[in-house]
Amino acid sequence: MSSLRVEQLILPAARLGGDNPLPPLAVSADAHAVSSADPAIPAEDRRHLGWGMPATPLPYLIQDDYGRRLDPRPFLAVVLENEHLRATFIPELGGRLWSLESTGDGRELLFANRAFQPANLAIRNAWFAGGVEWNIGLIGHSPFTCSRLFSARAAGPEGCPVLRLWEWERIRRVPFQIDVLLPPGSRALFVHVAIANPNTETVPMYWWSNAAVREETGMRILAPATKAYTFAYGGVIRAVDVPGSESGDVTDPAAARDAVDYFFRIPDGVRPWIAAVGPDGSGVAQTSTPLLLGRKLFLWGMGPGGRRWTEYLCGPGAGYVEIQAGLARTQAEHLPMPAGARWSWTEAYGPVRADAGRAHGEDWSRARAAAAEAVDGLVSPRDLQRSHELLETLADAPPLQIITLGAGWGALEQRRRGAVPSALPGAVFPESTMGPEQRPWLELLERGELPDDPGSEAPSSCMAQPEWRSLLETSSANGRSRNWSAWNHLGILRAHAGEPEAAMEALRKSLACRRTPWILRNLSVLVSGSGDAARAADLLLEAWQLLSDSLPLAIEAGGALLSAGRAAEWLSLLERLPADARRRGRVVLLECRAALSLGLLDRVRAILEGMPEIPDLREGEVSLTDIWFAFQERTMAARLGVPIDEALRRRVRAECPPPAALDFRVSADDARP
Repeated sequence: MSSLRVEQLILPAARLGGDNPLPPLAVSADAHAVSSADPAIPAEDRRHLGWGMPATPLPYLIQDDYGRRLDPRPFLAVVLENEHLRATFIPELGGRLWSLESTGDGRELLFANRAFQPANLAIRNAWFAGGVEWNIGLIGHSPFTCSRLFSARAAGPEGCPVLRLWEWERIRRVPFQIDVLLPPGSRALFVHVAIANPNTETVPMYWWSNAAVREETGMRILAPATKAYTFAYGGVIRAVDVPGSESGDVTDPAAARDAVDYFFRIPDGVRPWIAAVGPDGSGVAQTSTPLLLGRKLFLWGMGPGGRRWTEYLCGPGAGYVEIQAGLARTQAEHLPMPAGARWSWTEAYGPVRADAGRAHGEDWSRARAAAAEAVDGLVSPRDLQRSHELLETLADAPPLQIITLGAGWGALEQRRRGAVPSALPGAVFPESTMGPEQRPWLELLERGELPDDPGSEAPSSCMAQPEWRSLLETSSANGRSRNWSAWNHLGILRAHAGEPEAAMEALRKSLACRRTPWILRNLSVLVSGSGDAARAADLLLEAWQLLSDSLPLAIEAGGALLSAGRAAEWLSLLERLPADARRRGRVVLLECRAALSLGLLDRVRAILEGMPEIPDLREGEVSLTDIWFAFQERTMAARLGVPIDEALRRRVRAECPPPAALDFRVSADDARP
């Protein structure tokens, strides 16, 4: 028997509020950006490195309104179950496969996090650890990681239920669909993924399925490879041997001090798979049909920063590593998806038991063979291909029963395209899903202009597609329009297209129509990008004065003042913030930076001793330890009566290690003066 049911999953959960209304116009640093590649990496594997990455997550807005307090919260969960496995999905969290349990022995095959705790690790900021995450479109985790997908019950073979998940991805302008099948008697969960490009041009495409598994002493990660490409936040991707490398055993998570990616270079024609096995040989494996050829191990490492991150994401005593599978060989690249193309593959997840002596032995060829036999025992290549062909025949059938509705952008795009049939007929986008976010754009489409409004509320959405820019350019032709909203959005679209001067022209016209905080802020971002820090700060201060209860504006204003060398002004303006806002981690961090720049060391000391947790501390961000060391350097220099030089910096790092609560450094490079 195989069943599908909908139930409540109650978890300790942090609050996740609405999107930040300030559009992400500025290009932000990417902790995973590759600046150079090892010449030992073949040219064919370097061909698409760095290609296709958008500068910002537009049209998506940032999700940064969350905290660290956990309260019980019900999540709608969809459970697929048969005699051997129980798979729990959470559609409102990007369709995350939260748990995969082997029901015979009660063993959790994944790392099922004990709580929902967002942190700043994704392109839209909010991300959480655990389960299997489905990442489409671009490097930096899925735009839907903390957003609801469409979900439905779909028809399967001989009445066996299928869980369908789907959405419209707005950056690449493509639909994607995930069909999940757990046949009666199967020890493998089958996940069929399809992506279609309905556009008239090639689009950069990306997909990685990221499975978190519980960190276990003595575990080993195996894949059919003798080479790997490694990346560790330093900007350089290098080739290393598997299992041995200069940094230790690639396949032993306990051997790594720092956070690191290992992309296993599986030879052409070899079945792609990856497995995590414990000391007794039992574990979990992922395999797929050949299109999904990449395999990766990610780990936080055993250093203090990595341990702090796992605690931050999972709570005390918990830890995980990720075994991942993707379309490309690494996550530093996107692949060209031709116009009209449809790509699909099927993945399988399930328990494996390998011969422990061979799997953990020094002979890597025998270890790989032991794991490969275990994966074949879970599902043979032939059976996986049959499952893929079966799911292909079911993919275009309409869903039987909708469980959750996603956003209205797919429906709006269908309307814009003139009711062109969906590139994935099984992924339906009902017109009823269009709501307040889509309404202005629907008016532009149908009436030829955006609705004008008083400007008291933030624009509810943004666009990045050139087709919408064309409509706005037409509606604002010859500069006669007095619609501040139209000019504002046109400025955003021009900025997204890499035309800052034209963008500023549009925003100035918007400002001439109506002086709103939203335009002032957007203009500030562009002015800052041109190098005028003082003017950028003035614009943000004015925006904040018009909307003094906006915490995002206050934080951006504080950062702009510090960049303009106006730390004392920021400290005086802090008094305008409500007490609750002043206690927010980002605000306290800005206060600490300002006090340090002004030499107010007693104030810095007091802040560091009582530093609250910063919910949205960015992956790879070392601002806390930078402040700690700078404070210690000034204190020691003053005490000893010596200048701050390299010798003093080295002494401070040797004698004044940061408290564990402040240490989020994930690379050995961060520890160097």
